Amino acid sequence: MATIIREKNSPPVNDKESTATIESELDKDNSAPSSPDLLDQVNSSASPPDSDKPAPDGGARAWIVAAGGAAILFCCLGFSNSFGAFEQYYLTHQLQGHSPDKIAWIGSISAYLQFGAGMVGGPMFDRYGSRIMQPAAVVYVFSVMMLSLCKAYWQIMLVQGVLMGVAMGFLQFPAFAAVSQYFDKNRAAALGVVVSGSSIGGVVIPIALSKMLNNSSLGFGWSVRVIGFLLIPLLAFACVAVRPRLTPRTTAFWLSRAYTEVIFVLLMVSMFFIFMGMLTPLFYLPTYAVARGMDPALAGYLLAIVNASSTFGRIIPGVLADKYGRLNVFAIGGVSTGIAIFCMNSAKTNSSLIGYGVVFGFTSGTIISGLSACISLCAKDPREIGMYMGMGMSLSSLGGLIGPPVNGVFVHHYGGFFEACMFSGAVCLFGGFIAVLTKIATPQGIFGRV
Repeated sequence: MATIIREKNSPPVNDKESTATIESELDKDNSAPSSPDLLDQVNSSASPPDSDKPAPDGGARAWIVAAGGAAILFCCLGFSNSFGAFEQYYLTHQLQGHSPDKIAWIGSISAYLQFGAGMVGGPMFDRYGSRIMQPAAVVYVFSVMMLSLCKAYWQIMLVQGVLMGVAMGFLQFPAFAAVSQYFDKNRAAALGVVVSGSSIGGVVIPIALSKMLNNSSLGFGWSVRVIGFLLIPLLAFACVAVRPRLTPRTTAFWLSRAYTEVIFVLLMVSMFFIFMGMLTPLFYLPTYAVARGMDPALAGYLLAIVNASSTFGRIIPGVLADKYGRLNVFAIGGVSTGIAIFCMNSAKTNSSLIGYGVVFGFTSGTIISGLSACISLCAKDPREIGMYMGMGMSLSSLGGLIGPPVNGVFVHHYGGFFEACMFSGAVCLFGGFIAVLTKIATPQGIFGRV
């Protein structure tokens, strides 16, 4: 533009020449390439943020994340679902003389903390991504190896109850949240695949433990170490595979408005009562089977049967939930699991106990994956899913802290399992009915597909 400004003493030019000169210079300015900064600003304003982009709902990257999540659940929930094998062994070996309810506190505290730690683990994943998983994986493997050295009650409580439970919480919730970011329409099915990893772990680990503890010369220490060596490559793969799709959120660490949402609060109350009852067979089924005359080695396989059946109970209802409503399937799972728990004391022969394990495994399979899918519906932003899951499950898992020790008191006081089954079945059934009533608070109503 400087060339069109006449110098002070320059000779006058023709008006037409002046006009042509101005137009030519303007054309040059308009044809000049824009600066990179300007282009970036235009492109960034034209493209939607990550949270507004639809989830891929499939593809290699999404299913690799799901596979990593399944590996985490294999190591975490698969191990905790095997506590019944530990309970039966502790009662007859290093914790002989302790009451069943006292030993149950180890598993119940671990079960609570692996979900209660989600109060911190879920929001941390939303803010910092998968970087929080590597330290948790190291701590988890360390705690398994330390468990192999434990002899006293307080040592087992500290390692298996507290340290292992906290580490699992910082591994599980990134898995749930990351997979939820990659799937939307097929989210329940994907989460069912992820949680099926815990079922596979619940098959492999109890069988391996029962075989090594009861039919080998390895002893407790090396039996647990073998399980620890099995977990190392799976956790290493998970730490590489699980990555968030969305950029981290920068909002408040906890969003208190979640506790003002009716559907979210009702889901927490429902899960509180379901957790209080559903852990009873997982904790006491092997002990109950031995009391009915089953061989301890075969009784240890019952948990493997339960978890093998729950693999189908997690995948098949997950596929149905995406079609017929996630809350619908979760509510049916809660009610049917409560009915199944009522019937545990009626299984008295080896064949009936095995059949009971199949039925209970399938009905209870919908609980964790179904609740995860339901809670993800409450999040307004996909980047808040980890926070919602952590805040919800940390409070509802208090039921898992209370239920097994209370049932242990029933078993110890009455010398049988009838009272424990009645109590656990009643509270689980009540939680299932609350899930049904939660549908009233949804826009679709109680008969809607939600």
